[in-house]
Amino acid sequence: MIAKKTLLLVAVISASASLLVAEEPLTRPAEAIQDNSFLIEEAYNQGPGVVQHILNIEHSTTRDRGADDTAWSFVFTQEWPFLSQTHQLSYSVPYTFLEEGGRSASGIEDISLNYRLQALMESETTPAFAPRLSLILPTGDADKGFGDDSVGYQVNLPVSKIVSDRWSLHANAGATLLPDVSGHDLVHYNLGASAIYAVTPNFNLMLESVANCDEEVDDFGRSDREAAVVISPGFRYAFNHPGLAAPIGLTSAAPDFGVFIYGSFEHFFSRPKRETAGK
Repeated sequence: MIAKKTLLLVAVISASASLLVAEEPLTRPAEAIQDNSFLIEEAYNQGPGVVQHILNIEHSTTRDRGADDTAWSFVFTQEWPFLSQTHQLSYSVPYTFLEEGGRSASGIEDISLNYRLQALMESETTPAFAPRLSLILPTGDADKGFGDDSVGYQVNLPVSKIVSDRWSLHANAGATLLPDVSGHDLVHYNLGASAIYAVTPNFNLMLESVANCDEEVDDFGRSDREAAVVISPGFRYAFNHPGLAAPIGLTSAAPDFGVFIYGSFEHFFSRPKRETAGK
């Protein structure tokens, strides 16, 4: 009798475990960390009821004949879903400490207000696509080089796709319009791509590359364009998503090298209502 009860208990436990596994299938390692890249914008909006706080810290060095030019940049971003995951609102506040040409300066840069539409949700055959529109506010001091004293507009087109259990690919393309900067309407272009390998669900290796082709006004009032290309190997870990990278400049307009520190924290500001049984 005891043996029969034991076998019955084992059978019940096994069936229950099977039901739990069926209800909560294991995800692929590449699916565990999303929307936590450093230089590349991933095409995943925040889930319903979840807010994300992001702090990017970058130290860059540009070698010069005299003292090297260095900069510390801090960017705080907060992302909120609006009504659902389809719509996301966010803002970014940058602050920079600069040592350049023997002078020191620090201050807030231009703040951006962002809206992003989850136009495509990722499926087995379809990539995620989330175009973003941004309004750039002239909050930075243009005389110190921390802004352009112009209300600007930016569009970015991020695309993301998990291509295997451990590999994810991401791509960005965008443009920024800054009207009437010293008599010129400046247009900047940006391109970028990244490949991410999930060693484990909690630990990812990353390789990102970005190219920014920015239009500037020189001391003679003429507009000029330079391309800054950076490649950045790094890693991230899923304990509130810290990460570290080492950007390396590939063109003269980019800093020679740097260190990039990433930290983010996500939490519920409201929990989705659970469906009651029988509905």
